[in-house]
Amino acid sequence: MNDFKSYNPPEDKKDKTQLNNAVDFTNAVVKAMNGKSEGQIWRTILAEAERGKREGRLSNADLDNFYNTISPMVDGMKRKKLKEIIERLKRI
Repeated sequence: MNDFKSYNPPEDKKDKTQLNNAVDFTNAVVKAMNGKSEGQIWRTILAEAERGKREGRLSNADLDNFYNTISPMVDGMKRKKLKEIIERLKRI
């Protein structure tokens, strides 16, 4: 294998439908976020979180897990803002 394009998994490991769905999903996410500002991305995340919380698909534990996953990747001010957003979402 010289590059990723030439990689061919063994026949018993192939699930082309699953692979295509994962690739399609990834491409859709990348396309949706391409060219968006950081603020636009955060507003999209917040809107989806609010919708999930109101529809009962998102629990407070899910919000805590999201915070614990994302917070190490952002600086102090953004971490503080994220914490405020999580606390606001928990009150919905």
